[in-house]
Amino acid sequence: MSSADPFRLGWFGNIASPEWKNAFPGNDARQWTDGRFYVDMVRNMERAGFDFMMLEDSLMVPDVYAGTAELELKHARYAPKLDPVPIVSMLAYATEHIGIVATASTTFYHPFHLARQFSTLDHVTRGRVGWNVVTSSEDRAAQNYGLDALPEHDLRYEMAEEFMEVTDALWNSWDADAVLADRETGYYADFRKVHTVDHVGKFYRSRGPLNTPRSPQGRPVICQAGGSPRGRDFAAKNADMLLNIPNGIDGMKAYRDDIRRRAASFGRDPDEVKTFFVIYPIIAATDEEARAKNEAWYAREQHNFEVQLAHFAATMEIDFSKFDLDAPIPEDLSTNGHQSQLENWRKQLGGKTIREGMSRMRVQSLELVGSPDTVAAQLDEAMQEVGGDGFLVYGQPISREYVAEMTDGLCPALQRRGLLRTEFSHPTFRENLRSF
Repeated sequence: MSSADPFRLGWFGNIASPEWKNAFPGNDARQWTDGRFYVDMVRNMERAGFDFMMLEDSLMVPDVYAGTAELELKHARYAPKLDPVPIVSMLAYATEHIGIVATASTTFYHPFHLARQFSTLDHVTRGRVGWNVVTSSEDRAAQNYGLDALPEHDLRYEMAEEFMEVTDALWNSWDADAVLADRETGYYADFRKVHTVDHVGKFYRSRGPLNTPRSPQGRPVICQAGGSPRGRDFAAKNADMLLNIPNGIDGMKAYRDDIRRRAASFGRDPDEVKTFFVIYPIIAATDEEARAKNEAWYAREQHNFEVQLAHFAATMEIDFSKFDLDAPIPEDLSTNGHQSQLENWRKQLGGKTIREGMSRMRVQSLELVGSPDTVAAQLDEAMQEVGGDGFLVYGQPISREYVAEMTDGLCPALQRRGLLRTEFSHPTFRENLRSF
């Protein structure tokens, strides 16, 4: 049935309120803060063959649009939201194989703090943690950490490069065989195999070593969403996996080919850098029902418009209330935030007005609508053209119904085509990520 090689699925989400506007939200909309909704979710994903759950994060209550947090809090998109890093332990304890990726910003952590925290998580997850490396993109977040504004875009990446250098040195400060636990000699650890780092750089200083032993993976799986030229270089040099939202199959293929070329230029094996494209499948029992569901989504024009206004204002820190929303996007619009997202948005809008474009915009690389078998065939065809490596399912806000449509509908259809894993062959996240 299939011509594409097997690929992977991940889930792109956050620890925020699940769906609460439908007729039967249950108690999830208020009780999600205890984490149990996400425990149920990650267990279902592991059972269905997902490789990982990736948890994004942000560090502010945005109030860019019209100088108020009204839209953000009305739709509960950027706030309220819980810190994903401590949630990793809870999700990993409830599962055995699936990887858990948490977002943490190089702008607001110190390398020693982050290195120790993620080393600890790699230990308690038995080698299943990943770090989504971000430099942050919002001045409101900077102001929560005592800064007036973020450093300039490319400077943030320069800082992140040194940050990675320090964290890697700290993760390697314990040799793999440093722990002896030798009752005869009385040595727990061999002091000759635990090394200082003695880093003194432009932005950071750290003596080291870590006081946590070397973890199962050595370092967490590194995830990054490089879109700008500087971001792509950073990701190609450092990341095990990337997420991105290029528009259409041609854009997906061009992005993956570009990342692989950049990885090779840094002396890396391109096959060790996995690229994932964000999708938002609309699935129902039949193609006709799925099309009707899709049209119902687009019909919520005012809701969609407000959500996208809040989203873009937060991530790009541009107050769109100052523009004519019934006119195209200004040509000279720029940002110190998500530059690649702004460029992708320009392409999606084309000549449409801001209002028209935002009311029908969805976060996805491909439009996927149909029965589980139809969408599985669409993904099969796309992957034949792109060449690998997988997709990130995104659907915000999450509902139990939507999760079930993926885990009990789409995943079995992909497995019938031989496209999705049915078991985990290795103990660690990185080993499973590179197993095919």
